[in-house]
Amino acid sequence: MNEENALYQRVLGIIEKEIRPFIEADGGHIQLQDVLEDGTVYVRLAGACAGCPGAAMTLKGGVERILKMKVDGVKEVKLAY
Repeated sequence: MNEENALYQRVLGIIEKEIRPFIEADGGHIQLQDVLEDGTVYVRLAGACAGCPGAAMTLKGGVERILKMKVDGVKEVKLAY
């Protein structure tokens, strides 16, 4: 985990301030696991999001779209297992 990495900190800030409130409003939870140097972001979804059929859409259409728009260097968001 690259918690001291500047990219990691920017991603974490957007997740905590802008993404997490929306996911929690639907009974879910999101946790940042890692941000690789190549711009791949790994997150875990829990609560109502875990196993939800719409989780893939939330991940790609919501989380990935927002992070790519707000944080230079983010290339892809994947689920961490």
